[in-house]
Amino acid sequence: MHETRWAQTWMTVGLLWFLLAIALAPTNKVFQQGLIALLWLPALVFCWSARVRVVELLREQRWVYLPMLGLLIWSLISLSWTNTEEPSREAKRLLYIMLFLLFFPVFANGRSERVIRVMQWGGIGLAVTALMAIIRFYGINQNGWVARVEGLGELSHPILGGYVIGLAAVWLLHWVPRSRWMQVGWVIALSFLCVFVMLSQSRGAALALLLTVLAMPIWCRDKRSRVIAVSALVVAMLAFWVLEPLVLARGVSYRPQILVASLQMISEHPWLGLGLGGNYKVFADSVYFDHSHNLFTHVAIELGLPGLLLWCTVWLAVLREAWKARETIYAQGVIGIWLFSSLALQFDAANLTGTPRPEWFITWLPVGLASVLVWVRVKPNACDKIPRST
Repeated sequence: MHETRWAQTWMTVGLLWFLLAIALAPTNKVFQQGLIALLWLPALVFCWSARVRVVELLREQRWVYLPMLGLLIWSLISLSWTNTEEPSREAKRLLYIMLFLLFFPVFANGRSERVIRVMQWGGIGLAVTALMAIIRFYGINQNGWVARVEGLGELSHPILGGYVIGLAAVWLLHWVPRSRWMQVGWVIALSFLCVFVMLSQSRGAALALLLTVLAMPIWCRDKRSRVIAVSALVVAMLAFWVLEPLVLARGVSYRPQILVASLQMISEHPWLGLGLGGNYKVFADSVYFDHSHNLFTHVAIELGLPGLLLWCTVWLAVLREAWKARETIYAQGVIGIWLFSSLALQFDAANLTGTPRPEWFITWLPVGLASVLVWVRVKPNACDKIPRST
């Protein structure tokens, strides 16, 4: 049933909703409701008809999903000592994560080119939203060019918006359309995405994007990736020369002090943590911060060292699965997404089990995309059979 045209259309719209409505939905509530109708629901409805694919995934990627199961169970157990006011809401969010990860093998059904196609359109769509945000921020609202551009919708935060837009640039760099006319749009879209990251003045996003592009030749091993890496280095040097005062004006933004304070908090509750969804503030240099500005210390604060170990196991297992299929276009994209996300998670994102937000692009999206690698290894040339219409 999941292979019927109407089912595939439903799920395609669902994935595009996740990728684009983060910027275009009028409110966060509409975004969440759309995910329920267009993504969670079809994953639940079609999981039985796609049960062979799901079982195959769990068997082949057990090093991803066994620690994932452990992380979910440990998170549920931690609700018994958390200080959150609504433990049931935290449990519901874990269900959303499970359905999100279930969606990808059901939708792909062994065909990675489906995912690539939708991600290409999603990346181009995000480039359009980036252009709209730039026009609105500097043109309509008449902000000065030294101001940090804000994205649309949930991407209005300069840092988180920069991460999502930067990640879109990464997957577009790896998944190039075949059609010559689409390649023209691809180049324009990449330009908009990179300009947005620069104008957001998010040093974490810019650094993650630059280092990922510079590392591309390691797993891509072709002339195109080397040309892109050299070009990115030249552009980065020019951008730093022009924007040096803005880059250095904010210093290190308390990051070393926050890290030291976070490690102190971890040492106070090393094994149990505060519990899933535990409310906390980091006190560093006489200032209170809402979170630890680093996903790994955030997980340790909430779920203790056991939770941190389980999450790190999941995260590294994703890289392992992608690296085994690194000769394929799909796996190369997943490696790039994983590296960018790993770097981004060091600087700001501190939300692993919250409601779907921009952070999901650099936490759960890489895990979901990695699930399709099971069939990429079986059919290594599948990614080269993307229809010309893409």
